[in-house]
Amino acid sequence: MISKKLNKSTYLTFSGYKEIVELPTQRETQWLIYQDNKPKFFVDVFDLAKESNAMMNSLVLCGKRDINQVLDFINKRNRINLSIPKISRIGIKKKVKTEVVELKVEPLPEEWLAYSF
Repeated sequence: MISKKLNKSTYLTFSGYKEIVELPTQRETQWLIYQDNKPKFFVDVFDLAKESNAMMNSLVLCGKRDINQVLDFINKRNRINLSIPKISRIGIKKKVKTEVVELKVEPLPEEWLAYSF
């Protein structure tokens, strides 16, 4: 389990206020993955020291798949609810406030990734 400093941001959207926990400096190869609408996992496909990240590297980058496609397949296969939250479906949002929080996140379980498409 890894303790990370993350940003907890509140956004105002057409559907009301929405709180999202985000990475402070997000790269295109890093994701904070939610399970049942709560931040639980951290994936960095270039951190190959962790086996699950190496497996995600293979599924996303080598397989030329979108992270959401991989999560959909993992969800169906394992009957779980993993997601990357969207702030607004139509893209209109205004950040109201941000606070730094420290959360414990973990890599995705390897048994969820031990398959081929």
